[in-house]
Amino acid sequence: MLSDEAKDKLRQTLEKIQEWPSVYMYKFIFEPDPARVDRVVALFPPESEILRKYSSGGKYLSITVKEVMMSADDVVARYEKASEIPGIITL
Repeated sequence: MLSDEAKDKLRQTLEKIQEWPSVYMYKFIFEPDPARVDRVVALFPPESEILRKYSSGGKYLSITVKEVMMSADDVVARYEKASEIPGIITL
């Protein structure tokens, strides 16, 4: 789970560097596991642009998602949901 301090810092940074609504790019890295992949993909609506890329050795999978977000709060809420998935690294 994201700490309140981490959420506030992320929110403040997003509000400074982006105007809303805006296309936002999420990136997650984790060891590929079908259940985990499904949970990450389920965080986003079907119309989101989702790209998957395996590491050269195939040990890790990165998922990059572009979505129009309405506010920094919406981005933080999505990261909070993602932080509930074990083994996820967010960038």
